[in-house]
Amino acid sequence: MEADAKKVSSLSNQILQLIHDDLLIHLRFLDTALARLPWQERAGIGCMATDGAVCYYDPVWLLKLYRDNSRLASRIYLHMLLHCVFSHSFQYDKLETGLWDLAADVAVENVILGLELSGVTLDQDADSRRKLEILKEDIGPLTAERIYRYLRHNPITSREREEWIRLFQKDIHSLWKPAENIEMTLEQWKKISERIRADLKSFTRAKSGAETLERNLEEAARDKYDYGEILRRFTVAGEDIRVNDEEFDYIYYTYGLEHYGNLPLIEPLEYKETHKVKEFVIAIDTSASCRGPVVKAFLQKTYSILKGTENFFHRINVHIIQCDNEVRSDTRITGDDDFENFMRYGKLTGFGATDFRPVFDYLEELRAQGEFENLKGLIYFTDGYGIYPERRPDYEVIFAFLDEDENRGPVPPWSRKVVLESDELEDEA
Repeated sequence: MEADAKKVSSLSNQILQLIHDDLLIHLRFLDTALARLPWQERAGIGCMATDGAVCYYDPVWLLKLYRDNSRLASRIYLHMLLHCVFSHSFQYDKLETGLWDLAADVAVENVILGLELSGVTLDQDADSRRKLEILKEDIGPLTAERIYRYLRHNPITSREREEWIRLFQKDIHSLWKPAENIEMTLEQWKKISERIRADLKSFTRAKSGAETLERNLEEAARDKYDYGEILRRFTVAGEDIRVNDEEFDYIYYTYGLEHYGNLPLIEPLEYKETHKVKEFVIAIDTSASCRGPVVKAFLQKTYSILKGTENFFHRINVHIIQCDNEVRSDTRITGDDDFENFMRYGKLTGFGATDFRPVFDYLEELRAQGEFENLKGLIYFTDGYGIYPERRPDYEVIFAFLDEDENRGPVPPWSRKVVLESDELEDEA
């Protein structure tokens, strides 16, 4: 029995090496990815699966699969590898897992079919292509993120779901749940994705296949911004009225109560220095490309994040400025009621050309008038097509762009860029 197990192990390892080498020969731009995803036996799992760091496989299952359909074995291996290249497993705990499973599988299979690699073709590919063409008409470029948002707003029936699984599911995602000691990180796979994008320049296969792969690589390499973390830049030190446990000595306090007739030797400090948002500015580009629902969704998202993380003082000084090529309006927000009134009754004005400079000039005027005690930062929500100021202000500046755009020029070196997807914002509108 032990000899049989060793033989099975050896044969299954040889099969994986054959698959690996064949993919390397035909898809040489995947060399870095192939080198960074080692395989490891896991007897009894009855499948092939990855956690983003290792490819696990059942040796007996693999031998039977390769005997019955060697192309399917190669397809599953490539399918799993592309999941890692596109960083699909690293978002698993933040999304509806059932929908993300489907979306990620569809995106990967779309790329594989575009590559037109003979060694991984399957009988069902014609059906898969027809389904993908229909999806492209509704969604456009098929990345996992776009497919996921489509599925959230266009639920499919149980019968359709079974068809999607039959056509596109190739591996098991049960190991995608976050692991504490994972060897490969999201940043490492992003670097691999960027390397593959560079190597694609010399890829001589069908142009359409390369474009499909590159679109998914762009999505994988794109920074997934933690907008809440970015907003922590807009914090200022201030006194918050509450007991400061960190600077309070309970020994002296209780000693006085016990020995001097309920007279504490030290009183707790009734304030604590905290870092909360007090003063900042949101500038809205009201040129024609920034639509009303998206703008309001951005404002709601920004305000909700700040309130939800308890980053506000009880009294705040927030200005919402609307500007195209000149400042059109300035609404001062001091609390929840002001913000709710603005969201309910406020109207966007302007819709001309974009010039970022007037907002910066206007803020200098407000500061000279004493409107701000300590202005920490400015968030400028825009499509990015405008004239930037040359001089750096003495507060933080973030340009929040609407959608990724290769034709958009660079932001000033003293500012920070954030890219938000319009369809994501519209989902929250």
